[in-house]
Amino acid sequence: MTVSDTAVSADKIRPKRRKRHTGVGSGAPSWGVILLFILPAFLLYTTFMVWPLFQSLYFSFFEFKGLARGGFVGLRNFHELFTRYPLNEQLPQAFLHNVYFFIGTMLIQNTLGLLFAKLLYTSRFGKRFFQTVYTMPYLISALVVGYLWSLMLNPLFGPVNQVLKAIGLGALAKPWLGDPATALPAIILANAWQWVGFPMLLFSAGLANITDDLREAARIDGATGWQLFRRIEFPLLLPVIGIVTVLTFIGNFNAFGIVWAMGGVNGEPAGATDVLGLVFYRTAFRGGVDAFGLASALAVLMFIFIFGVSMVMLRYFRHLEENLT
Repeated sequence: MTVSDTAVSADKIRPKRRKRHTGVGSGAPSWGVILLFILPAFLLYTTFMVWPLFQSLYFSFFEFKGLARGGFVGLRNFHELFTRYPLNEQLPQAFLHNVYFFIGTMLIQNTLGLLFAKLLYTSRFGKRFFQTVYTMPYLISALVVGYLWSLMLNPLFGPVNQVLKAIGLGALAKPWLGDPATALPAIILANAWQWVGFPMLLFSAGLANITDDLREAARIDGATGWQLFRRIEFPLLLPVIGIVTVLTFIGNFNAFGIVWAMGGVNGEPAGATDVLGLVFYRTAFRGGVDAFGLASALAVLMFIFIFGVSMVMLRYFRHLEENLT
């Protein structure tokens, strides 16, 4: 028997060491360790998101006398949202304002976010600096941003009107948050200013994910910069555009903090800045003895609408992506 035969026989006799089962791959921690790290986030999400959602659904079918839950009333709370004054007038107006809020944000915030992402991608100078500058505002609380912009737009001492007067455009100076025609657009601009860095980061990641071979092939075929963006980059950004659109929709139809800070709890002036979040707040805390039932019904309707439209959007953008392949 040779040395090699002996080694082979020893390998056959030697018991094989059992492989350790890990979570996702070689070198990964065990499932127990993974679950241990996931558990705190899961408990927080369940406690503050999932449980209140089901609780609102449960409360929406009951009558309330202050904090005391009364009898089962079925769909009466949902019916009263559209028949009881002033909710029957405030809800359609607030819903329309949320639609304007979403459209205005899509046109301003996400268009500028895509523009900034494209400029930063093509320019290497100061890229990290400008990315940081653009993304810093959305790390600030919406209430703080709203109060800052309220001071800036103040008709007496605000810097916006002062600058307009200093450069000879005093005719354009006006009480921006006191005029029903300009109050909501001013809040939309402030909101877009705060969040423009978020879509910019997503679009930047999408542009970086496009292989340079496609760009080089297009340039060899004589494509201009605009044709390269329109024919190559923009279609390949559809997955990112879909995500940005859905997140913008969800955020704008849940808008509360910045609108409350700049327009007040009643959506001043004269309800020109009223949104669904403010209506829900007023119903829950100023709606009378049966407020909890009505507010819960409104929260359920808002969730159903936002969730349903988001699913439709995701399916639509997924269909567009499939047509590209």
